[in-house]
Amino acid sequence: MRVCVYGAASPSIDPMYIEAGEALGRVLARCGHSLVFGGGALGLMGAVARGVRAESGHITGVVPRFFENDASETLCDFCDEYIQTDTMRERKRIMEDKADAFIITPGGIGTFEEFLEILTLRQLCRHEKPIAVLNTAGYYDTLLAFLNEAVDKGFLKATCLSLFTVTDDPHTLLDALECTSGDGGNVHTYKEG
Repeated sequence: MRVCVYGAASPSIDPMYIEAGEALGRVLARCGHSLVFGGGALGLMGAVARGVRAESGHITGVVPRFFENDASETLCDFCDEYIQTDTMRERKRIMEDKADAFIITPGGIGTFEEFLEILTLRQLCRHEKPIAVLNTAGYYDTLLAFLNEAVDKGFLKATCLSLFTVTDDPHTLLDALECTSGDGGNVHTYKEG
């Protein structure tokens, strides 16, 4: 399975997140899965890639060309396949197309946006690929509470929350991805209107 992993590119996060990212990458590769990711060498992006590389897994990095000239971006230099794009939108589309499943690790606004977009596409039945959230140290607890509040206030159907798995354990996360298949639901199952 080709797994797209979204996550932080920040080099200044707590080392426990880096350790969890590397552990996830090792488990991914040991289970025979390959990595599709944003091509960054720092933060959780780099950590997951290093974990996959440590277990000789296959890595595809997808990077917009303008990152090459951005001193704040450090790119992973050991990808097996390196795809350059002109825009961030093209980058996301290629990552989505290449993936069989998605994992969201702790991250910032870019990761939030990627998670919510891939979840929205699943809600709209534009794909049936499994989605899982690695909730290291409860990082996503507040976002999950907010999504539950949206359900409570009628802005989101509760069935939408069944479209992704949340765990802090990489093995449980991969088990969920491997055992999840499209449910054949339609858009009305997950969305009003």
